[in-house]
Amino acid sequence: MYRFVICLLIIANSAFAQRKPNILWVTIEDTSPQFIGCYGNLNARTPVIEKLAEEGVRFTNAFSTGTVCSPSRTAIITGVKTYKSGTGNHRSKYPIPDFIKGFPYYLQQEGYYTSNNQKTDYNVAGEKQFIYEAWNESSGKAGWWNRKPGQPFFAVFNFNESHQSRTMTETYDWYVKNVYNDLLPEERIGDNDFEMPPFYFDSPEMRKQFARVYNSIKLTDKRIGELLARLEKDNLKDSTIIFFFADHGEGMPRGKTNGINYGYRVPFIIWFPEMYKHLSPWGAAGTVTDELVDFTDLAPTIINIAEGKIPDHMKGRPLLGKNRAKPLDYLYLSSDRSDNGIDMIRTVTDGKYIYSRNFMPFIPEARYIRYMEIGEIKQQMRKDLAENKLNSLQKSLFEDRPAEFLFDIEKDLWETRNLASESEYKTVLERMRNQLKEEILMSRDVMFLPEYEISLISNTSTAYEFRLDNLDYPLEEIFEAASLSGFRGKDVAAKQVKLLSGSNKIIRYWAILGLRSQNIDNLKPFSASIEKAMNDNYPPVALTASAITYEMFGNKTAEAYLKKFCADKNMHISLMAINYLLYTKNKEPFIETIRVVHKMNDRDYNVKAACMDFLGSLGLVPNNPEYRE
Repeated sequence: MYRFVICLLIIANSAFAQRKPNILWVTIEDTSPQFIGCYGNLNARTPVIEKLAEEGVRFTNAFSTGTVCSPSRTAIITGVKTYKSGTGNHRSKYPIPDFIKGFPYYLQQEGYYTSNNQKTDYNVAGEKQFIYEAWNESSGKAGWWNRKPGQPFFAVFNFNESHQSRTMTETYDWYVKNVYNDLLPEERIGDNDFEMPPFYFDSPEMRKQFARVYNSIKLTDKRIGELLARLEKDNLKDSTIIFFFADHGEGMPRGKTNGINYGYRVPFIIWFPEMYKHLSPWGAAGTVTDELVDFTDLAPTIINIAEGKIPDHMKGRPLLGKNRAKPLDYLYLSSDRSDNGIDMIRTVTDGKYIYSRNFMPFIPEARYIRYMEIGEIKQQMRKDLAENKLNSLQKSLFEDRPAEFLFDIEKDLWETRNLASESEYKTVLERMRNQLKEEILMSRDVMFLPEYEISLISNTSTAYEFRLDNLDYPLEEIFEAASLSGFRGKDVAAKQVKLLSGSNKIIRYWAILGLRSQNIDNLKPFSASIEKAMNDNYPPVALTASAITYEMFGNKTAEAYLKKFCADKNMHISLMAINYLLYTKNKEPFIETIRVVHKMNDRDYNVKAACMDFLGSLGLVPNNPEYRE
């Protein structure tokens, strides 16, 4: 009798498993859809991806929630926006509440075997335990082949062949050895076999570098083909739903790390086998949908397919299954610090327009990030700038940004014309601006705290939980101060100076940070108030006031303060100080200070990298991969 019951259970479990689809994720790195054939690029050679699109569903409005890998992966694995979890800053690894698990954990509860081959980079504290809970196996050997017979699987394979290291960061010789030579002669894309995006100078030197993008994606396409061949060889393709997408936009200057369409938009395809085509709400093979999708939709979608219960903290939209949610009118995206390059951008898109609010517009799009500065293409761009070869659009990448970007991404794919100041788009601008404000306040965006503050909170709590306390975090008043940042004018400066005398340190921080974007004529009437703020008891305020007072007024006391801030024991203060100096005209008084700070044993990677960018900008150290930090 006992054996009979066991047999029945085995049969029941097997039948239960078989009615649930296998799920395969094919993820690639640093790729915008503009460089893939099925998205209209006639120069691309991506037959494997194109076949997936021909037989599946291709999304034209899929967006990463961030513009660099680790924040994007935080949102993917948790199903929570990084501006809620406080994980928007690249590789910050702050704690999140214990109840937020990596979503494959919930698939395991529904009988799935979960495997990850092999990238993690989840940007949360306690990552080792987090990974252990989420995956049955996470390694370079992980795959569906290690599951129990008949067990449904969720398998992720991440391909690095299109990563920024291949397309720009490693030397050209490294690229030839590791990418170009892995392609057959007939598979290679030549330097003149593609159209150059208009915000890059079209020259033989730039084409030589940009051809790396096409060849790296071609190699990626080959690797995907090899994986799918193994799936078919194992007789699993007819029971597996395949998701294909990139982790964020193109890993080239102005793309990755930048809060515009070129940084956010990703290729995204879902392929259904015959037995699960009924799960597709978009219809037959070859369908193209403009439905809005972002990365926080992925976790609830996969849990829904597995017939699990979606946790309350996941606010993304299930795209498939019985509880599929209706399409959205807007998506909300964000971009914060990437490595040593501080920044803060909040974005809303409806698929036609994309509106981005630049809260630190004194930092240009082509900002100093060491991992990009060591790339030959970035050096060529700076060389062309110095030799006055660039047109106004190409130069703008190195200039202060406006407070707001508004692009028509249907008509202007490469985002060459900012509509924010054009009167005929005033209604669109106000609509998008209001939508973004509503989301910031409703979600209680915790990234309006400086990272210095988030790191302190993380010693005893989590930013996710802290943001929910209106007394400790009066976001409405903080946002009112932050909303001035980036707008120039004496009337705006007067409001910001008035806020400097308030009791809330975060409001004072936003007041002084906003003043950093003002020009000297707007600041002259308030020089005494700004100088006084150099002695504020909140370090981010005192530091920023010192940076303004030095840059605008050449104040010697401010110079001395900045040197101390560069060597501050708190890495966030040190990094902020060096970032301010990177965009200061007169750098010479700080050369020795930066050299000393770089040699300090307690400096983290970001501070050391910022030091190298500072010295590299003056030609005092080489900008190549051997000098990353």
